[in-house]
Amino acid sequence: MEHFLHQMFSGIASGAIYASLALALVMVYRSTHHVNFAQGEMAMFSTYIALTLIEAGLGYWWAFALTMLLSFALGMLIERTLVRPASRGTSLSVVIVFIALLAIFHSLASWLFSPTLRHFPSPFPAGPAFNLPFISYHGLGAILVTLGELLLVYLFFRFTRTGLAMRAVAQNPVSSRLVGIPVGRMLALGWGLASVLGAVAGIMIAPVMFLDPNMMAGVLLYGFASALLGGIDSPWGAVAGGFIVGLLDNLIGAYLVGSDLKLSVALLIILGVLMFRPAGLFGQASVTRV
Repeated sequence: MEHFLHQMFSGIASGAIYASLALALVMVYRSTHHVNFAQGEMAMFSTYIALTLIEAGLGYWWAFALTMLLSFALGMLIERTLVRPASRGTSLSVVIVFIALLAIFHSLASWLFSPTLRHFPSPFPAGPAFNLPFISYHGLGAILVTLGELLLVYLFFRFTRTGLAMRAVAQNPVSSRLVGIPVGRMLALGWGLASVLGAVAGIMIAPVMFLDPNMMAGVLLYGFASALLGGIDSPWGAVAGGFIVGLLDNLIGAYLVGSDLKLSVALLIILGVLMFRPAGLFGQASVTRV
């Protein structure tokens, strides 16, 4: 029973991180209708920035906050300088930009920070939380940080004028422009927010797995599976999908396929959703009359 609870709570902690990354993928998809293949590499690069600030003597949470600001600015800059000009061309142009960003951030991280494995500190105490053997302080802290972040995102989109404007632009940019909403600015803000969500995912998972330029490759796959399972056009469906994928991955990996084949769980989820429910559990299937 103790082993089962350990796997379950570890799955919830991992699921919170997948949910954050899945929400970032959905936000970019709703503005470009493409999956940002570089989302994981952007998160990895932000994590290196946080580690550099911590090693320079900045306190963990100050480094965390400054990294969020830098990630937000980086996301907006990428949308303004690369994605927006490419979106005026064909769909293939945007895909090529995303692939190029993946290669650029991966190469930059290897060049600037070296490709060797590095330890990332956790702000939470070591050991089991409250003497409970099935969850660590870091696992509990990652859950609380990610849930707090998701709550802030919900409140922002639900109760602020800027959040409502961003939702309107995601639903119908043409009508939003007609009623005076600055569509370009809202899209840039969405990219900045997606970059922040990815950065949180990277920083929270880095203490569990050593930091290196390849750190987020598998995590991005889980985030993509979460977004597809919940609905690639449904932000809160993607969040739910993240927790479902985290639980399934840990439980199936522990009791059915073993740790060496855990990544195949995400691939099976992706294939299953694409074959049997392309809109996801909470997404809406689009029907076009011809």
